[in-house]
Amino acid sequence: MEGEYREDAAGREPLLHQAFFEAIAGSNELLAGFTPRRVAGRVSFPGKATAVVGIRRAGKTTFMHQLRAERAEAGTSLGNLPMLSLEDERFAGMEAAQLGRLIDEYMDRQPASGSGNGRIMWFLDEIQLVAGWERLVRRLLDTGEVEICVSGSSADLLSREIATALRGRGWPVLIHPFGFDEALRHRGVVPSSDPALWSRLERAQVEERFVEWLTGGGFPEAQDLDIGTRRRLLSDYVDVAILRDLVERHQVGNVAGLRRLVRHLLGNAGSQFSVEKFHRVLRSQGIAIARDTVHQHLAHLQDCFLVRTVWMESRSERQRMVNPRKVYPVDTGLIPVFDRSGRANLGHALEAAVLVELERRRSETTYVRTPDGFEVDFLARHEDDTVELVQVCADASADSTANRELRALAAAGAMFPNAVKRLLTLNRRGLPARTPADVIAQPAYEWILGRWT
Repeated sequence: MEGEYREDAAGREPLLHQAFFEAIAGSNELLAGFTPRRVAGRVSFPGKATAVVGIRRAGKTTFMHQLRAERAEAGTSLGNLPMLSLEDERFAGMEAAQLGRLIDEYMDRQPASGSGNGRIMWFLDEIQLVAGWERLVRRLLDTGEVEICVSGSSADLLSREIATALRGRGWPVLIHPFGFDEALRHRGVVPSSDPALWSRLERAQVEERFVEWLTGGGFPEAQDLDIGTRRRLLSDYVDVAILRDLVERHQVGNVAGLRRLVRHLLGNAGSQFSVEKFHRVLRSQGIAIARDTVHQHLAHLQDCFLVRTVWMESRSERQRMVNPRKVYPVDTGLIPVFDRSGRANLGHALEAAVLVELERRRSETTYVRTPDGFEVDFLARHEDDTVELVQVCADASADSTANRELRALAAAGAMFPNAVKRLLTLNRRGLPARTPADVIAQPAYEWILGRWT
């Protein structure tokens, strides 16, 4: 074995060789018992590397196992579906050239087999840990002999490196924490696809589960935990995202200012956020931080998928930039961890859940402010070129509330006459007594489940 490769200064080539083939052999047993994830659109594209992206602990590695299981069920041999976790301590410090030699040897040994074109599909988890990984991936794609699926937790990998380092050769697939449909399947609950067919008991169970999901969130590890344990776990997730994806990666010096920003954003879901106003508040409290630094922190939080940002709809770039953004946590379970008001805040959680669901559907989303001062939560441009105005209100049963929400939809509808107008509530009891014929009013859980069941 020692003669197969030129040893580096530390004599690690033979050790890497042994570890590599042991790890590949260990991956030839498919993971079982996971909750299948659903994504909108295709998960691969010819000539591009599938890049599984999303916040830490959302289930990206498990999704890669799911893709392998689907390929195996379709007839591809496990030998043509090698998976490698580059977080394995035996691969610490490995560079792309070393990994490339090992991959080449594996492909020489592995005969083409299985259904389809017989090509090998590589699953490389935590790829950002290999220096020069992007050049290796491009070289392998250029051979036309392999397909590649990569994942990682680095903020840069999750955003800019996919688009730039792969030079257009990446096909991002976004994995968020469990949506409501996935959380139900995780618990073994599969309601009828048509809500009109639900029994009263079935609807009551779905509504109860929906509130539990809004409160507890969708991180897979946090499911079915008691409140104290869940909040500690989610707080640890945020700490890791701050320290590893931001402080270490971007050499953040003012950690106190960053933590204040994170607490503010996660504890005030859906509130309008102005960097200038927040910067003034920090300065008034004696926290020295540059305004540009706050802008950078917000961008980094977006990059690592901890928060999602919604801009105001405007044809004018200047007007869009000067108006406050609305910022939401990527998971509703984070809201009660950081909200100190003591309120249930189901309305804010519902709004955040709708935004993330729109992102799961790959919709481009802004919010609308009408000339007469009304506001609609989301203007969604879907992949099929349809446009939708979505207003979220936990309880619109009172006439005064219903009138306000419906007037906002009507005013925004005049600005976007081709848009479908939709009002989403927490449950059926929150629906308005009367709804205009051109407005679809329904509980948000029906809207979510209607897309995925």
